[in-house]
Amino acid sequence: MRKSRADEFHEFASARTGHLFRSACLLTSGDTHLAEDLTQETLGRMYALWGRANRIGNPAAYAQTVLVRTFLSHRRRRSATERPLGELPDRASEQGEDPALRIALLDALAALAPKDRAVVVLRYWEDRSIEETADALHVTSAAVRTRSVRALAKLRERLGGSLVAFAGR
Repeated sequence: MRKSRADEFHEFASARTGHLFRSACLLTSGDTHLAEDLTQETLGRMYALWGRANRIGNPAAYAQTVLVRTFLSHRRRRSATERPLGELPDRASEQGEDPALRIALLDALAALAPKDRAVVVLRYWEDRSIEETADALHVTSAAVRTRSVRALAKLRERLGGSLVAFAGR
């Protein structure tokens, strides 16, 4: 029996939502509300073209590309610079998770330009090749290499000695 389009998409969305959300959290420097919005918008766009999914060789990779493009277009909007104030809610941390390290890394990622952040997330979090990253961002491979080097240098500069303190824990 053949599955309906909605059932196939539901299966895909159930399997990929967590991964998309984690990537979105990294892209947004820990803004979980914006990450949820980006994930939802990505899944909405994927559903709109799901009937043509057989033409997409790798729907999971395509969804990641849609997520990054959605993030970058959101950053270009004027409303993207608005930030709510307040403290982060208290949450129980998982074992082995270091909140101070997490906050330091998210702050360092937030200091990067959106395209640099996208390159770092795609290359080092998503473990994509230079060519896949270039394709997702519509730039050349050389641009990805250049952005990677500069972004990593900025991260090292920003985190510098603090990483040594975190590594000793």
